[in-house]
Amino acid sequence: MGIGELDREAHVAEGTGAAAPRTLAEALRARGDEGLAALLRARPDLLNPVPNDLTQLATRAGTRGSVVRALERLDRFALQTAEALAVAPDPAPYPVLLALLTGDEGDPAIEAALPGAVALLREQALVWGEDDRLRLVRTARELLSPSPQHPSPTGLGPTVAEATSGMSPGRVQEIIAAAGLPATHDPVSAVAALTGLFTDRARMGALLDGAPPEALAVLDRLVWGPPYGEVTANPAPPVRWLRDRGLLLPVSARTMVLPREVALHLRGGRAHRAPEPAAPEVAVLREHRPQVVDGAAAGQAYTALATVEELLKSWDKGGPQVLRAGGLSVRDLRRTAAALDVTEQVAAFWLELCHGAGLLASDGEADERYAPTPAYDDWLDLPPAERWARLVTPWLASTRTSGLVGGQDAKGRALSALGPDLDRAAAPEVRHRVLGLLATLPPGAAADPETLFARLRWERPLRGAGTAGPAGSGAEGAGPALPDDLRSRLARWALAEAELLGLTGRGALSAPARALLNLPLAEAASPADEGGGVEESVAAERAATLLAPLLPEAVDHVLLQADLTAVAPGPLRRPLADALAVLADVESKGGATVYRFTPGSVRRALDSGLTASDLHDFLTAHSRTPVPQPLAYLVDDVARRHGHLRVGAASAYVRCDDDTVLGEILADRRSAPLGLRRLAPTVLAAQADPAALLDGLRAMGYAPAAESAEGDVLVTRADAYRTPARTAPVPVPEGPPAPDATLLHAAVKAIRAGDRAVTAVRREPSAPTPAGSLPRTSSAETLATVQAAAMTGSAVWIGYVNADGAASQRVIAPVRVEGGFVTGYDHTADEMRTYPLHRITGVAELADDQV
Repeated sequence: MGIGELDREAHVAEGTGAAAPRTLAEALRARGDEGLAALLRARPDLLNPVPNDLTQLATRAGTRGSVVRALERLDRFALQTAEALAVAPDPAPYPVLLALLTGDEGDPAIEAALPGAVALLREQALVWGEDDRLRLVRTARELLSPSPQHPSPTGLGPTVAEATSGMSPGRVQEIIAAAGLPATHDPVSAVAALTGLFTDRARMGALLDGAPPEALAVLDRLVWGPPYGEVTANPAPPVRWLRDRGLLLPVSARTMVLPREVALHLRGGRAHRAPEPAAPEVAVLREHRPQVVDGAAAGQAYTALATVEELLKSWDKGGPQVLRAGGLSVRDLRRTAAALDVTEQVAAFWLELCHGAGLLASDGEADERYAPTPAYDDWLDLPPAERWARLVTPWLASTRTSGLVGGQDAKGRALSALGPDLDRAAAPEVRHRVLGLLATLPPGAAADPETLFARLRWERPLRGAGTAGPAGSGAEGAGPALPDDLRSRLARWALAEAELLGLTGRGALSAPARALLNLPLAEAASPADEGGGVEESVAAERAATLLAPLLPEAVDHVLLQADLTAVAPGPLRRPLADALAVLADVESKGGATVYRFTPGSVRRALDSGLTASDLHDFLTAHSRTPVPQPLAYLVDDVARRHGHLRVGAASAYVRCDDDTVLGEILADRRSAPLGLRRLAPTVLAAQADPAALLDGLRAMGYAPAAESAEGDVLVTRADAYRTPARTAPVPVPEGPPAPDATLLHAAVKAIRAGDRAVTAVRREPSAPTPAGSLPRTSSAETLATVQAAAMTGSAVWIGYVNADGAASQRVIAPVRVEGGFVTGYDHTADEMRTYPLHRITGVAELADDQV
């Protein structure tokens, strides 16, 4: 019988003064609106859709999927409390539950924490009933109770009654005789006598005092679980001694089990080997001055900005192709990592970061490639601190998990960067929690990672390690959890990524990160510094404001060297950086960036439309040192030869006023692949296309220039390729979103109204209505009753079937009855509504005290 059926049977007795609830629905009905709102806030899946009444809410709260989600969000001690209730009698008085957790010796910490754990389980409707009759929701008991297929996390086995359920009466009598108990007339009393022996500490102690030492050693191996052990067809004498007295009971021909009552005696009454009533503390690994932490974090934030710019600039004219299954190929990821001088895992992080911030996407063309989005250009125009905030804010909320790149999905397929199947719904929560735990330490203190991971596992044991979860509780729930579970890996990745982004410095949380998380900026923060309730955009602005003075200022000059290099003593202003990136190649990066001038880089600047005089003026204007003579000679030499040859489309052609140069080209064996032939003294035709011809001639040491069909020199500017406008990827939530206060208020109001309609006491009809069914009256009786209610202003109970065939019960106060419709105030929906009379199955008057 389900919860809803039990509740309907109890409705008749509702209001008779019975104090103790008999069903979960009755327990919910006794709650105030705040209690119902707390339940819906903690378990938002119960709101989809909003239940019609409290009976439906109770039924939904007992479904397997909902209970599993609720169990997964319990902390370790609350889960241990539920596990203890699962092995306790049903219902269990509070003292019995306390004894299972504290054992014979007691534990003040557990005694202090247990009321809060029980209150939490009650709030989430996993436990109901008064303290003298605590009941675990049936589905939770089924998930957490011991069974051969799914051992209990407590390590306990079945009770004596459960283990002997299939045993012959004669065998049960033999066991109680061997245990020194008098014979009984039936198996039930025999099992009760054996259970009484095992739960009596004095008699049980006397029985074990006579056990052989080898038998006690067998019990020691089974006492903390697993309680099952294999035996041979002819077991050893110590095992036979235990079997004969029921201390071990047969499960099959080759398997024995330690009964729960025996294990609890041997454990001193404890259901768990190590109850954990308090969360483990996060230890401090090392301490730094807050200013040192902020400085280190700011330096890493600047490096993050430079890395993102370098990555997207390298894909300015179109990046690698998109795999057919989506994502980036391993080869392209390896090339990206080499270009950034980082590991492939870190390169995948930067790619996912750009993708999550909406700066990088696929272009959607037939030959699909990755490229920066138009939002990247807008991002470049922002001040550095704001650019940083635009990166870290999406990272905090993103469910994309770059740490999975290189692994495999459930079907054994490789997970690629920017590809599908990288979303993990728990990632944002873990990131916020990791940074939140760092914020609990003194400013400048770095956490010991192992203690931080232990704290996270305590807070979500079914998603972490150390406690086995119920069957079907998710990818990390079933069976003994591994130390390297997903939640722990997410935490490790979050720590590393926070350091890469500059949210932490030397392992400690920075001041900008505290502002971003809406946390106080110091231990003695003023009320204005409290971040609670601050909007995300405001928090990001505060973080950027704190970071801005810590970032290095951009400079507008370089130092030219005689070895054809230029040293940038700091970050360059954007126009200077863009121009210098065209004129020179980056040779090394660090505190000071070194650029090298080469013939190829100078030719690249000339191809962009600049002249030799433009380059000389640029170098003179932006160098704090005189322009070295070798660099001036290099510019003049490349400019003198630049454009001396002209390449156009024939397929392609080469023309030059100096026919001896064309003769040299034809005589050069390296020109053979270009398919050149002389058309005129100053013109060569080529079979290669113009782009290949340009590249081939440049490889031979010439400096040709492209020309248009009109004969003008083509200026090749560094115009960037961009995707169409793209939106950033939306995080994949874990279940329904948390409801806001408005939704909770409306939902509680609707549930209360529907419950009043269902539980309203009706006047005794001439033909009794079965519990839970709709009222049935003829059309004439229905019309007469609602007309009378409209004239007297009273409320009536109706059954209604909508156009989709869904039936419901409602309490309405009719106001007008005409044209085959009744209009009135619907107490269930809390609004005025109109109902067709032909869809009303029947009507009944409410009792006088309900009107």
